[in-house]
Amino acid sequence: MTLSKRIALVTGSSSGIGRGVALAFAAAGAEVVVNYPTAAEAAAAAAVVDEITALGRRAVAVCADVSDEAAVRALVAAAMAAFGRIDILVNNAGIAAAGAVHELDVAVWDRVIAVHLRGTFLMTRAVLPQMYARGQGRIINTVSQLAYKGAPGFAAYTAAKGGILSFTRSTALEIGARDITINCVAPGATNTPILADVPAAILEQIRQAIPLGRFAEVADIAPTYVFLATEGARHYQGQCLSPNGGDVFL
Repeated sequence: MTLSKRIALVTGSSSGIGRGVALAFAAAGAEVVVNYPTAAEAAAAAAVVDEITALGRRAVAVCADVSDEAAVRALVAAAMAAFGRIDILVNNAGIAAAGAVHELDVAVWDRVIAVHLRGTFLMTRAVLPQMYARGQGRIINTVSQLAYKGAPGFAAYTAAKGGILSFTRSTALEIGARDITINCVAPGATNTPILADVPAAILEQIRQAIPLGRFAEVADIAPTYVFLATEGARHYQGQCLSPNGGDVFL
């Protein structure tokens, strides 16, 4: 599963699954644009760049809030200036916020939807024209197994992920005649910073419901992204692969 001479842009790649995907892509041969959302993540993004460089690959870090149209344009322009093209786009940037629907602040709902769903749309729209011009490309969107099963207290997050799933399917129908694919990865519960604020008792309930009996590590998740980015996945279109330990059977 080689990505030699490929250029990848991974949003939200200064930590968590995004970081793991960026490093896995580099290990498979890709050069990588590492995206991070705010200055607070600059050091973490720089560390990812250093790790990629240590693997013998080129990388740049670019700060951009993917829910902001101007920032997305600037991010894509920076990637094009650095590498000349974008072969692989991974829409991974995301946030989570807990709260019952009747108590959820509208601003929180809007922010979660904006980062996940609007961000995926803006990034895809910005990258597709140069993929169209070259007649090739891979787009991989991060969703969640919770898009299929739901989760109490996470209506905004699951709605956003469900929206990305539908967006992926519709876009797949638009680009089907080209050598460009768009697919999803729906990770199960994974040991990343996004779980840091979840109470221990709830985490244990989640763990017990997973047939494999454990949370995923990022190393369990990243290979699925690598596969979907390779030529070996050229006949996957509009699909969702879910490394979730058996939590949901798709």
